[in-house]
Amino acid sequence: MIGHRGASVAAAENTVQAFVLADAMGADGVELDVRLAPDGRLLVKHDPLPTASGDLAGYPELREVLAVCGDMLVNVEIKNSADEPGHDPSGAVVEPTIAEMRLHGSIDRWIISSFDWDTIERCRAAAPDIATAYLVMEATADVIEQTASAGHVAVHPDEESVTAETVAACHAAGLAINTWTCNDPDRLKELAEWGVDGACTDVPDIALTALGRRISPAEVRWETPA
Repeated sequence: MIGHRGASVAAAENTVQAFVLADAMGADGVELDVRLAPDGRLLVKHDPLPTASGDLAGYPELREVLAVCGDMLVNVEIKNSADEPGHDPSGAVVEPTIAEMRLHGSIDRWIISSFDWDTIERCRAAAPDIATAYLVMEATADVIEQTASAGHVAVHPDEESVTAETVAACHAAGLAINTWTCNDPDRLKELAEWGVDGACTDVPDIALTALGRRISPAEVRWETPA
């Protein structure tokens, strides 16, 4: 079970406290959003950054968040979509993000995802030893083929688009499937029954209870590329 932006109901999303609470609740992992600020800092924030440098106070840096994630798995979503303010076609966010991740434990704990295909391709090229995933609205047959053929290890679709057939197709292609974002206990049970590899949720405590899970050490749910 993956805490979406941490335990983002119990605490403000993408804050240090939200990630501390997700760990305390027994989440297997967390998902976070990272953006490259104009001053070069890696800030954890979902929405586009303010354009004025003086308005950047209050957003935690990636290093601060990773430092409190314990032994959890961490899905770092790189925000760099072409349809958002601040898009950087050069992908300058990739290398410093990977460098920071390498300072915080085993590479087996990491998976990098992005909605932007060029960005996730840069991640794969820059760090072939770190798992990468394509973040999409729906894991169509074309998306599954594209993701698998490029050497990425997972596809991350919106949970509302996922069916048992979707899960089977991803697994048949050798991909893990991690969905976002589900808070409904019955739906989480259904996804688990279908064999979804991971599910993002804003309420990891409620989700774990729904699945009858005890607090236990995290287990890797995806394979790092050889």
